[in-house]
Amino acid sequence: MSDAPDNTKSGTDFIRAAIRKDLDAGTYPGVTTRFPPEPNGYLHMGHAKSICLNFGLAEEFGGKCHLRFDDTNPCKEEDEYVQSIQEDVRWLGFDWGDNLFFASDYFDQLYAWAEQLIEQGDAYVCDLSLEEIREYRGTLTEPGKASPYRDRSVEENLDLFRRMRAGEFEDGTRVLRAKIDMASPNLNMRDPVLYRILHAHHHRTGDAWCIYPMYDFAHGQSDSIETITHSICTLEFEAHRPLYDWCIQSLGIYAPRQIEFARLNVNYTALSKRKLLRLVQDGLVAGWDDPRMPTISGMRRRGYPAEAIRDFCAAIGVAKADSTVDIAWLHHFIRERLNKSAARYMAVLRPLKVVIENYPEGETDMMQAVNNPEDPDAGSREVPFSKVIYIEQDDFMEDPPKKFFRLGPGREVRLRYAYFVTCTDVIKDPDTGAIVELRCTYDPATRGGDAPDGRKVKGTIHWVSAEHAADAEVRLYDNLFSAEDPEEFPEGEDWTVNLNPDSLETITAKIEPALAALAAGETVQFERLGYFCTDSRDHAAGQPVFNRTIGLRDSWAKVKAKG
Repeated sequence: MSDAPDNTKSGTDFIRAAIRKDLDAGTYPGVTTRFPPEPNGYLHMGHAKSICLNFGLAEEFGGKCHLRFDDTNPCKEEDEYVQSIQEDVRWLGFDWGDNLFFASDYFDQLYAWAEQLIEQGDAYVCDLSLEEIREYRGTLTEPGKASPYRDRSVEENLDLFRRMRAGEFEDGTRVLRAKIDMASPNLNMRDPVLYRILHAHHHRTGDAWCIYPMYDFAHGQSDSIETITHSICTLEFEAHRPLYDWCIQSLGIYAPRQIEFARLNVNYTALSKRKLLRLVQDGLVAGWDDPRMPTISGMRRRGYPAEAIRDFCAAIGVAKADSTVDIAWLHHFIRERLNKSAARYMAVLRPLKVVIENYPEGETDMMQAVNNPEDPDAGSREVPFSKVIYIEQDDFMEDPPKKFFRLGPGREVRLRYAYFVTCTDVIKDPDTGAIVELRCTYDPATRGGDAPDGRKVKGTIHWVSAEHAADAEVRLYDNLFSAEDPEEFPEGEDWTVNLNPDSLETITAKIEPALAALAAGETVQFERLGYFCTDSRDHAAGQPVFNRTIGLRDSWAKVKAKG
């Protein structure tokens, strides 16, 4: 587990300290934050951190948080993403109220401000191609050189910009650039592009516009329009802050304060929207909500509780330096939440048939099973028991080692909520030698799982009645990437070489009858196996489908790992 600062208490991190300082100084009368996603994909756990931070700050300081879509690139944006983002934010437990906005709401005002910059001599229309603009920009050690179009007159720039707006020019032929400083040590200040030509249909404004503002121009001005007090961004925008401030100061408009924090990095996880999009488009996963994906919709479908994600984001806090968090920390919070809330059921993932020879033929006992020992109000249920049951293949060993306390020849174990049983015989396939069936005897006096004579057994295993069990498709998920850092891969290879070929295994399990009756989207514990949820897409009455959310800590697995 990665070390991280203890920022779980209000006021202990640098962002909260800065906000409190601004409030004490009277710089702002209150706190208004915003979460400004671009609707060009589904949100991932990195966005979850930003959502929790921005909405959390607003709640903590008695303010409000806006949800604003940065929809300034019609080539990549879709209404599907707009809807999914709203669903994700709500699912995490946050509400923007009446404060839903779009950068496209401000296109007229942004255009007017662009003309103002031209009239002030602070912007010009440039005919250089984007490749030429990059060449003219210079390097970190060499200053850039001025565009040959930099000294156009205000009148010519206004005329060209208005003709860009009218659709007279093709994509890529002209841009509007800020006139700042081609020798600035910050490359973002070397006459950055403010507008480009894009003859593309916009998901909200249709074909009303054929020029669109760049993020660096739209972002700060949108913050200003909405009177955002604190614009919380990730560290990659730190070098853009001088441009953010320059635009606002040059226009003479209300000035929010931008503060940057380190983005979330998690091992065995890719949090690049570009990479996640490729996984979807290339069919390497089954959509944005594939339970292996680190998207919020994928985590929801896998059965992660929203509260656990919020707990995780609060625990990792905010910092100024990039670091990588161990995925095991997120798993910790998932287990903590589900241990308290998830009902317990019995399921057998890899069934081994057991015949209890001295149990009455055709008889069924109903055993009382506790739904959740962590929740006194959860109650209990009845589980059918009969002559033939299934247990896990791993719960039997023909020649068990010393620390194996499960079933073996001549060994007695407890069946959860039922009886003590002793293995008397092992039936094997005559061709392969594989174990296909066990014969056992039971002690009727141990009903409920305890012996009246006080004898103890070291092993307790789960089971399901063969006569009453339902078949269920169970999808066993593991990390999508096998490499701790998916960005590291051999020269000449692609980052997809780090995809884990064993990230999904689909099996047919035997489940107790109550599990087959669950609705889609419910998360439960399969006793001794882990937490599983009914799939929100594919689960249906009579066709149960479960996704493994996360496993339990397995003490026997630790013994095996030690050799």
